[in-house]
Amino acid sequence: MIKEIKKISHYNFKNLLKFEFIFKLLTVIVFSPLFLGIFNFIMKITGYNYLTKENFLNFLLNPLTLIMLIILFIFITIYSLFDIGVIIKLVDCSYQKKEVGLKEIVTSSLKKSFQVFHLKNILIIFLVIFLIPFLNMGMGISLISSIKIPEFIMDFIKDNQVLSIMYLLLVTFLITVFLNWIYSLHYYFLEDCSFKEAIVKSKNLIKKSHLKDLLKIVLNQFLLSIIYVITIIVEIIIIFLINKIFQNISFLNSFLITIIWLFIAVSFIIYAILSSSISYTILSLLFYQHKKEKKEPINHLNVSKITKKKPTKNFLTTSLIITILIVLTFITNLIINGKFNLNIEYMRTMEVTAHRGASSSYPENTMSAFKGAKELGADYIELDVQQTKDNQIIVLHDTNFKRTASVNLNTWEASLEDVEKLDVGSFKDEKFAGEKVPLFDDVVKWAKENNMKLNIELKPTGHEENFEKNVADIIKKYHFENNCVVTSQVYEVLENFKNIDEDIITVYVTALAYGDITELNAADFFSVEATSITKSMVSKIHNEGKQIYAWTVNTDDGIKKMIELKVDNIITDDITKAKNIIYASKTSNVITEIIKGIEKIFK
Repeated sequence: MIKEIKKISHYNFKNLLKFEFIFKLLTVIVFSPLFLGIFNFIMKITGYNYLTKENFLNFLLNPLTLIMLIILFIFITIYSLFDIGVIIKLVDCSYQKKEVGLKEIVTSSLKKSFQVFHLKNILIIFLVIFLIPFLNMGMGISLISSIKIPEFIMDFIKDNQVLSIMYLLLVTFLITVFLNWIYSLHYYFLEDCSFKEAIVKSKNLIKKSHLKDLLKIVLNQFLLSIIYVITIIVEIIIIFLINKIFQNISFLNSFLITIIWLFIAVSFIIYAILSSSISYTILSLLFYQHKKEKKEPINHLNVSKITKKKPTKNFLTTSLIITILIVLTFITNLIINGKFNLNIEYMRTMEVTAHRGASSSYPENTMSAFKGAKELGADYIELDVQQTKDNQIIVLHDTNFKRTASVNLNTWEASLEDVEKLDVGSFKDEKFAGEKVPLFDDVVKWAKENNMKLNIELKPTGHEENFEKNVADIIKKYHFENNCVVTSQVYEVLENFKNIDEDIITVYVTALAYGDITELNAADFFSVEATSITKSMVSKIHNEGKQIYAWTVNTDDGIKKMIELKVDNIITDDITKAKNIIYASKTSNVITEIIKGIEKIFK
């Protein structure tokens, strides 16, 4: 396979690089902002300044929204298809050992991409939008690189056996469909057939080769990633050695940190350009190989204009210079605006909230979990409160006791006497048998005595009376106003709470946040599901003098990402991990850790 790639790289390789460089550049500076602007325009004309979990469904079900989103998805598909088509056609010409003019390939690919509007080709949208990104193959998809399922949803799926099985079946189904359709775009672009026909041909071509082809594709992606990582490490080693030689020059250290980021940025751009090209080259070679094995005629692209003119020799040099200038301009802009700090040592103020107490080791929302969270050094404890039928405020997440107490009883139908009989510890482990549902009053009293802050989420069921007032009264009873925040996923609850006590800090909790959510004035702060948080969102909220919490973050990468985004509070099930990563981030970063490791090797 490597020999074949080397052979065909003598033809059209520079044209391929030229196209991919321009395409990726246009994606970043023109089309990504354009498509985002179109989405914002859709929000504006449908009367939405922001999107949250509460209003997203209404926005999505708006007929005008549906029509415009469908149109937007179609054009994103066309844009991505165009990229794939050009690569497939250039590789095909190279396979024929023909130098071809880029203009003709671009024109024919664009024309074919627009045929997605034909009814027989409509399934291409499913392939481009869902299948390729779902498997994160990194092949030709510039605007939709991956579909990332929020961590809290994945945690919920993992905890539910039925959902886990359904998720596994869905993944298996998508992989099967993807593999059956894997050569459909080659048929579509090279044999001028409809996508419906291309699917049938692809299924026949890959018969009995599914696993073998999948392994080759995965191996290819793995090797590309390894080469990319090794390249970065080598770049850092070279710069480290230069730093050792010129260590007496004081300003060089900060300068070299910038150079490292520059090299990494350039490497990433090169990797992004090459990954699509190499992936589809390998896929094309497999396509031709299967054709030969099945003795199926290879219908190569019929190119009318063949040129022997060699591409400009200085193209790669020019492209590299342009790339470096773009990255330098970007870094300079960050430095000027104070968003990029050359000093590798910095301090952050970031707090950790124990999600339902120390719920990874203790039964959630119990006194054991709360005491465990204090011992582990949590800054806040997050807990959920509901109201019983006799107006008692209890600490419980679900609206039914079935999961935690194995009793099918709704909270609004239970009296305090009913609740006190329940065991909510055994579901975690038999050693916690006899653990009771805490009264909110008892938790606040304990927190006051132990100098512990609380994140109190109000979970209304629609059956309460004076719910917000009863919670506020307990907080005031222990003069706990300055040691807690009151949160809810229902914005109306926060409005009601502010009417009762406007001084207690309120936090709006949402799984989705897009647009200007700071317009929600009843919320002093915001608690957003981690995968929805962006740098611009954090800046916007901070500029309004408010804070942003991230939930529920349990992985190393997730915690590091939230630190990078500078959120104010991380809500997690793993308190120790979060505290350790935050502590480490106060005095170091990834690059300095790599440099320290290299320094030990060279000593």
